[in-house]
Amino acid sequence: MAFGLHAPLRLASPGKWVRRSTLLVTLAAFCWGLSGGIGAVLLERGWDAFTVSFYRGAVGFLFVFIWLLLRPQRSGLANRKLWFWSAIAGAGVAGNFAFYFLSIGEGSVAVAATLMYCAPVFVYLVSFTLGLESPSLQKWLAILLVLLGIVLLTQIYTLGAGAVSVFAVTTGLLSGMSYALFIFGFKYAAPHGSPQAILVIAFAVLAIILIALGEVSEVVAAFSTPSLPLLVLLGVLGAGLSFIFYIFGLNYTAPAVASIVAMVEPVTASLFGVVVLDEKLNLIQLTGMALILITVTMLSVHSSRRKASI
Repeated sequence: MAFGLHAPLRLASPGKWVRRSTLLVTLAAFCWGLSGGIGAVLLERGWDAFTVSFYRGAVGFLFVFIWLLLRPQRSGLANRKLWFWSAIAGAGVAGNFAFYFLSIGEGSVAVAATLMYCAPVFVYLVSFTLGLESPSLQKWLAILLVLLGIVLLTQIYTLGAGAVSVFAVTTGLLSGMSYALFIFGFKYAAPHGSPQAILVIAFAVLAIILIALGEVSEVVAAFSTPSLPLLVLLGVLGAGLSFIFYIFGLNYTAPAVASIVAMVEPVTASLFGVVVLDEKLNLIQLTGMALILITVTMLSVHSSRRKASI
């Protein structure tokens, strides 16, 4: 998910690229959704969440590094502020990947993906605190609706059978919070360099953090196991192609449209969980999921349109 990553790269005339850009954003969201399902399969095979997250980020690093080599202009790599904010973004995306897969391992793909989709709500809360965004009754009502959706989705009020574990809920929300950190890091790094330079630094920081938290022996052992192609595929879809698709897609895709299209990710992840992993959600949980997805999307669309009008 890439709310807030608006760093366009002008390529051609707007009329020619509008539809293609929207398609690229859709493909990015679809890839992110599939990556959640692929990660769940790897976790079921016994792989550690940190190892799975590392491979997702490491393969992504290779892709954006090649992109940087092909387009080195105005990289900004000599700028200290670029390195600082890109490192912040890297810490955010490391937490996003790791907490996401920890949540999936303890709960389900559908619940983890939907909780992560709450990231824009955390962006609003931080913005309120820092004075970057003005709170309003409409925004607070939307946040309360999201919280209600979380309660219904996780069924934590039952305190028993059917409820999603506290660990799964906590890590799912931490995944969203971490992504909010990534959004802020990327946003403040963007004026100082190119998107590919920012992502190269961010994914390098991610790899360092996850290697430190995980098992190096397991990362090395993966090279000689049948799971290696799936780990590589996770990285290609979940970080390599998806981030490039999204950033290029933002060329001529309105932020409001991108916010709506981003809903493809949790929907794809949820369908993967139901169809491939035989996960099940009851009517109350589906209601909570719908409440979260619709409310967060409306929040993002409203924010995008307001900023576009300024």
